[in-house]
Amino acid sequence: MTDSTALLARTEGFARLERAALGAGIAGLLACGAGFMIDPDQFFESYLIGYLFWSGLALGSLAILMLQHMTGGAWGILIRRILESSTRTLPVLAILFVPVLLGLRRLYLWARPEVVAADELLLHKAPYLNPAFFTIRAAAYFGVWILIAHFLNRWSAEQDRTGDAGLLRRFQLLCGPGLLIYVLIGTFSSVDWVMSLEPHWFSTIYGVLFVAGQVLGAISFAIAVVVALSRREPMASYVAASHYHDLGKLLLAFVLVWSYFAFSQFLIIWAGNLPEEIPWYLRRFSGGWQWVGLALVILQFALPFVMLLSRSLKRDSALLGRVAILVILARLVDVYWMTAPALRESLGGFHWLDIAAAGGIGGIWLFFFLRKLRERPLMPLGDPFAREMMRHADG
Repeated sequence: MTDSTALLARTEGFARLERAALGAGIAGLLACGAGFMIDPDQFFESYLIGYLFWSGLALGSLAILMLQHMTGGAWGILIRRILESSTRTLPVLAILFVPVLLGLRRLYLWARPEVVAADELLLHKAPYLNPAFFTIRAAAYFGVWILIAHFLNRWSAEQDRTGDAGLLRRFQLLCGPGLLIYVLIGTFSSVDWVMSLEPHWFSTIYGVLFVAGQVLGAISFAIAVVVALSRREPMASYVAASHYHDLGKLLLAFVLVWSYFAFSQFLIIWAGNLPEEIPWYLRRFSGGWQWVGLALVILQFALPFVMLLSRSLKRDSALLGRVAILVILARLVDVYWMTAPALRESLGGFHWLDIAAAGGIGGIWLFFFLRKLRERPLMPLGDPFAREMMRHADG
């Protein structure tokens, strides 16, 4: 049996995890259905928050996958299949976006004609912020994301079969423009889906901040999965401390990138002190939300930053995995902090549907992710950089 076949066959143990994820997803969505009958407004609010978190993992994975193909090197070989599996869930996420479309009037002020008619600023923005154009843009976003992911996954499978080094150039020709398109579409989608919850407020750095958060969440998720896979064969034979060290440095870099953009937005708005900009932070610095913001500073910046400075920690799979899980949880808190204050007055507005929606969407997403992960060998042995990774393991 070839190495590739061995790497594929032993993923059958994931079947139990698939069933557990599917069960949790169905239970969560059934709870959401009950919540919808009780309080439709709360259902759509909670659903949007959960959706933004899980879709961010898939979209961030697409960005890192393109970055790896552009830069080359051995660092991305271990997480390649994880990233690819995440991107192949995008069609599922497109379907899961439908409830957001159905709840536009309940979520967004600009989707309510009576509100728009009485608001001069919303009237000015109406040619862009309207339900029909919003839906068209969302369809276009998903179309581009899915198309890019399709070619990356198709060529990767071809590379496994043929070992054709010429495919590297094809990856680069797609991923160069693809990264630019990803940032552009990520900016527009974050404005559409999140920033427009507060249509009187704007920030020119908001889209980049949102994209950086997606990438941070995706690399943390990929590291956590690699750590889990490396605890047993066949991955245990391929992963070394040097690989964890590389991934830990990458995680540290993205922690700093997210922190830079987050602080830059705060500093610019604080220095400008303009009445049309500061309400966003004033709302998040009161009603209990200030403690969530402080937790983010600690959990998504200070603590990971200090811990990841340690070389020994980055080479320890168990410790690195715990840091990655910490950042994933912090990402969920971050999405909640950026979104929920636009919909609720205080932290006391936390609702059980927030947990049900995140769990339901997450269970369905993880089920499809695990299923996609089982479809191919866990490592792209046809990639020329796979040999470099093997040598790197001895260093």
